[in-house]
Amino acid sequence: MGHYVLDFVCYERGIVIEIDGGQHAMQKEKDEERDKRLNEQGFIVLRYWNNDVLTNIEGVLEDIRKHCLYHPHPRPLPSWERE
Repeated sequence: MGHYVLDFVCYERGIVIEIDGGQHAMQKEKDEERDKRLNEQGFIVLRYWNNDVLTNIEGVLEDIRKHCLYHPHPRPLPSWERE
C-alpha cells in the first residue's frame, strides 16, 4: 500500500494486520510512525509478535475476530456502495 509492504490488509474493515519479528523491538519509533500514517488513511493497525502467532494462534485469531465484530470501519461506505 503506497510505499508500505503490509502483511495483511482488509479494505472492507479498514484493518491492517502486522506480524512482527524480533527486529521490531529495535524499530519501535519507525513502526509507530508507520502506524500513524496508516491511521491517517483510515486504517486500524493490529500488531502481533511472531511468537504469539506460533504459540497462541487461537488467541490471536480471537482478538482479530473481536476487533472485527466490535469496531466498525472508521469510514464505512455509503449504503448504495456496499452492495
